[in-house]
Amino acid sequence: MNRRRLLQGALASGMALTARRLAAKPTDRAGGARTVPRVCSTWDFGVAANQAAWKVLAAGGRALDAVEQGVRVTEADLGNHSVGRAGYPDRDGKVTLDASIMDEHGNCGAVAAIEHIAHPISVARRVMERTPHVLLVGDGALQFALEQGFPREELLTRESETAWREWLKSAKYRPYTAGPGGKPGDASNHDTIGMLAIDAAGNLSGACTTSGMAWKLHGRVGDSPIIGAGLYVDNEVGGATSTGVGEEVIRNAGSFLVVELMRQGRSPEAACREAVERILHRRPATRDLQVGFLAIDKAGQVGAWAIQKGFSYAVCDAAKQDALLPAKSTY
Repeated sequence: MNRRRLLQGALASGMALTARRLAAKPTDRAGGARTVPRVCSTWDFGVAANQAAWKVLAAGGRALDAVEQGVRVTEADLGNHSVGRAGYPDRDGKVTLDASIMDEHGNCGAVAAIEHIAHPISVARRVMERTPHVLLVGDGALQFALEQGFPREELLTRESETAWREWLKSAKYRPYTAGPGGKPGDASNHDTIGMLAIDAAGNLSGACTTSGMAWKLHGRVGDSPIIGAGLYVDNEVGGATSTGVGEEVIRNAGSFLVVELMRQGRSPEAACREAVERILHRRPATRDLQVGFLAIDKAGQVGAWAIQKGFSYAVCDAAKQDALLPAKSTY
């Protein structure tokens, strides 16, 4: 009888422990530590974007506001030819932009192939907050933006037009382009800023915005405005974003995959690595391209992984506002 009571007690304790583990949030598994606000973003231009986002977080603001304000800095940078108003055009000479945003409640909004609007990320937020839809595209997205009071602008800068006309002299009808000696999607022609943030309340949000691949087919849309591909946030687990050749990310629902792998217990870096290796396993030829993932978990841990060397990401918190780190890579 004593043995039976001992076994029953052990079984009950084990069931209670399992229940507590299943009910525990990721922050509980990390030891219940106080949330430390943090923001991370892709590439070296993420440093300045992070610093703008940090002003919101440091003041106790919401992660959603932080990521919107952060990536707007990159969208407005006339020296950046892969995001926003100075982005290189498609092969027809038209600048078309894509963006998405997602908050801690799972609300999301996006625009794709939108022209004449300098800040597509803010239009994406309006789609999220003022319509029953998630994604507006092309002329419809432009019509909505104008109705919402966004100014219509000419986005093709003189510098971008000059580069486009130079490309036309020897234009090759290929779906992907790379800089001299580079690979499609790498640092010579990267095409995205993705940003993830966690605020003092422990809530996560993310944003992603781009002008897409230079000299793309008119109407081409990459992963950036596709929820689950270029961006995904689950407030119970973490968030992920991507950069590089968007077609490969879309084929694998890449950012959603990273978040689900974190849900299963992987660290942000390990989850990003497994997502990259999934892409390589399914299509071995992608080793000649660049795709990178960046992730943050509920505890504020950040990690990244890429196919090729050269992908960098920026991290900003109270301790350091200008950290730029090289991502690990498979090759």
